[in-house]
Amino acid sequence: MSTATFPADFFWGAATAAYQIEGAWNEDGKGESIWDRFAHRTGTIKGATNGDVACDSYHRIRDDVELLRRLNLNSYRFSIAWPRVQPSGRGPEEQRGLDYYRRLAEALLAANIRPLPTLYHWDLPQALEDAGGWAQRDTAERFAEYAALVTSALGDVIGDWATFNEPFIFTRFGYLDGYHAPGRKEPDAYLRATHTVNLANGLAIRAIKAARSALRVGCVYSVSPAVPASESADDATAAEAFHAYVNLWFVEPVLAGRYPAAAVNGELPLARMGYRDGDDRIMRASLDWAGINYYFHQVVRSAPPSDEALGVPFATVGRNEHPLTDFGWPVNADGLRAILVRMYRDCGNIPLEVTENGCSYLDGPDARGTILDERRIAYLREHLIAVAQARAEGADVRGYHHWTLMDNFEWAEGYTQRFGLTYVDFRSLERTVKDSGTWYADVARTGTVPV
Repeated sequence: MSTATFPADFFWGAATAAYQIEGAWNEDGKGESIWDRFAHRTGTIKGATNGDVACDSYHRIRDDVELLRRLNLNSYRFSIAWPRVQPSGRGPEEQRGLDYYRRLAEALLAANIRPLPTLYHWDLPQALEDAGGWAQRDTAERFAEYAALVTSALGDVIGDWATFNEPFIFTRFGYLDGYHAPGRKEPDAYLRATHTVNLANGLAIRAIKAARSALRVGCVYSVSPAVPASESADDATAAEAFHAYVNLWFVEPVLAGRYPAAAVNGELPLARMGYRDGDDRIMRASLDWAGINYYFHQVVRSAPPSDEALGVPFATVGRNEHPLTDFGWPVNADGLRAILVRMYRDCGNIPLEVTENGCSYLDGPDARGTILDERRIAYLREHLIAVAQARAEGADVRGYHHWTLMDNFEWAEGYTQRFGLTYVDFRSLERTVKDSGTWYADVARTGTVPV
């Protein structure tokens, strides 16, 4: 195709997350989150930085909505900070927190931009972590109550919602690897956390629908296509095990009430996960849509089951056959096409949106203050063409959200990575649209991508 063309109702967006941009970490009644606690510990974040101020978006709604408008975007994916609206994770709401998100949603709507909030983008109230966190089954009930509270309060101005962002990442990095908050390295806690999240997802979707039946509810998944390391049957089987474990561990429970057996050799560790009779019915619920976050593929080979939590029968190997971003991630646009086609099938042909896709390049302002980030433009072009190809192959992909709107606090990497369409000076907090933002704005305006 010489030009990739998208329909007039396609959603062109950008994505952010509360802890990464809001700041105001202890203002207006907000409670402490696990990231507030984790980032204030010595040795957890590069540069000994934190999200106390971040991009100060809590105080800059008008500026950031204007930024979205300048980029011609018609969808904005953001997250709601649980401890901002329910400081301890239970009990009554903090009205000032709800008012902030209402002001944001109303400002977006006034600019003809769809608000697309995620209820949980990793900032669990610290009080709930103190009680066991996601490894504690009761947290599922707390999340469902929070979901009902927020959607009851804001469902009159926000129609589309996501429950979780990347449950595979926040459970594994937070409870098994210890790389992210809350910083635990406990295999059994990790297994219980994955099950609690699946219970929470089913409970929350039903609670939201009970509160406001017209709302459209989805969940956002981090996915990577698995490329077998060789043409052997063993490596092909290993790639399917990777797909089941990494891409479907939080998909099959909500869609079918079961865990993907292909993820392991032998029996699933249901007892260690805290699984109870009847949990299949609790996990299962109806998704109206699914979000796909794609950054890179994985090359997978067969390997003896490891002694990590699940004992998965595969290993990942190098990915350096592709160019790398400044974060060291391989650039493989065809992986996005492939995983969209696969996940559309595996999700039961429900509508998909690309909820995150992006790259870290450290280009800064030149002498004129211009950010000439040509590599990001090339990345965007290739990946948007891949979305068009997936649509041509039958995948019902209805939106694309670039990660991210602006450079921000990149979790354990602190401020060392820059994914934004907008450059942020973290001293002055001034925002400057990069050349990639200008390029993307033209795509969003015309609905076409030049090849």
